[in-house]
Amino acid sequence: MRDDEILTRISALVDEEHVLRNRLTAGEVTTDEEHARIKQLEAALDQCWDLLRQRRARRNAGEDPDNAGARPADEVENYRQ
Repeated sequence: MRDDEILTRISALVDEEHVLRNRLTAGEVTTDEEHARIKQLEAALDQCWDLLRQRRARRNAGEDPDNAGARPADEVENYRQ
């Protein structure tokens, strides 16, 4: 996945999060449904940002960014900023 593809994916996930929150406000989904999906979206966002950071770090180090790979959600969820 190229950087622009990752950024497009991030944008789509954020858009979905906004739509979901609006649907909750409108009473179209339950709080439990919203929370469950938000948790999935946050994990996917963390994975995307991690992959983008890996690619940028490899590029800055003179390495091939295409050798970066997505890490499991449970791994990136436990990173400290």
